[in-house]
Amino acid sequence: MTTWRLGHSFKLIGGLGLALLLPSCGFFTPSEAQVSQSGRPEAPPAVETARAEASTLAEPLEYTGTTQPQQQFALRAQTAGEVVALSADIGDSVQPGAILAQIDSGLLTARVNEAQAELSVRRSEVAEDQVSIADAQAAAAQAKATRDQAKIDADRLRQLANQGAISQQAAEAAELALVNAQQAVNSAEAQVRARQNAIAAATSRVDAQQAVVTEAKEQLGWVQLTAQQPATVLTRLVDPGDYVQPGSTLFELGDLSTLKVAVQVSELDLEQLTVGQPAQIRLDAFPNIEDITGRITRISPVADTTSRLITVEVTMTTPDSRIGSGLLARVRFIPPGNERIVVPASALEHGADENTIFVIEQENNQATVVARSVDVGQEQKGRIEILSGLKPNEPFVVKSDGPLEAGQTVRLSILSEGLGE
Repeated sequence: MTTWRLGHSFKLIGGLGLALLLPSCGFFTPSEAQVSQSGRPEAPPAVETARAEASTLAEPLEYTGTTQPQQQFALRAQTAGEVVALSADIGDSVQPGAILAQIDSGLLTARVNEAQAELSVRRSEVAEDQVSIADAQAAAAQAKATRDQAKIDADRLRQLANQGAISQQAAEAAELALVNAQQAVNSAEAQVRARQNAIAAATSRVDAQQAVVTEAKEQLGWVQLTAQQPATVLTRLVDPGDYVQPGSTLFELGDLSTLKVAVQVSELDLEQLTVGQPAQIRLDAFPNIEDITGRITRISPVADTTSRLITVEVTMTTPDSRIGSGLLARVRFIPPGNERIVVPASALEHGADENTIFVIEQENNQATVVARSVDVGQEQKGRIEILSGLKPNEPFVVKSDGPLEAGQTVRLSILSEGLGE
């Protein structure tokens, strides 16, 4: 008898303790919580929520590729010679005009000096011809003056001879002197023309030699290899002391501010891709960097005849200077289409009526559900389109641990998205 009473007492005490502990463990006070038929408060159902977002049921297309500089070029030697200095190495950023390498300039410098010496000789020839033509022009002027005087004398003596004042022989001698004076003028003028032609030829030789000097100086400039635009050194293929030939590659440079990723796309997916279409790029080397937005810049018009794959090029702006060439890139294309509100199919399974979704309303830190009738569209792989009845960014119930009714108080799980903002 005593044993039964003691056991019964322990049960009463334990039950009373449990009853005292239960109210303190709930999310709501007894006045806020729902009340069961037995009169004891019950915890509201727990729900997981999400925000309504516009999307499409079409599955994204995913491919892998490798990052490459959008612009990549080689810095090649234009003259033969020994590499005497290098001022850049792999990974260095260079600016336009920066000298990256120096080739021995001894032979080219000698060629420039030789060409300049020859140019001086040519110019001296022109100067000499200019002096000689001045003499020839003076002689021609003197010959013309003599001829003019001889003509005057011949005319006067001929007139006197006709009048019988002098003999015919004197007049004829004067006329012969005029002929000789005219020949002297012709000879002097020929000398002037010859000197002019000589000056023209000498001037042409000066111009040709000046071109030789200019070319030699330009070739001398080839010994310094400079960057033509902002770039990063990708590879260095020579060391100081190496002998290079014209056309030898010394550096490979690339602009890493803009990268491209070439992916091989199946011909069956080509219809869903267009130039200018956005793409999301994820780099395995930088998992903490959010997906990078790029765009399709080129679609090859030629498919591989064996694999039926087509090269699609995606270009992106580099968000981090550490991102370089040769990295694995995962590219995702979102097929074009009309975007609608898309929700998990489970969001329509909590009400008694079909096509009912529960929207969350909050007031004074208390969440309640509102039943909303919606029109649905296509369903695919557990996702369904909402044509009307739900607006973008509205919070709605995705999952619940129990049936829901309009106006019912609920508890928000830690997985609920974006509430209270």
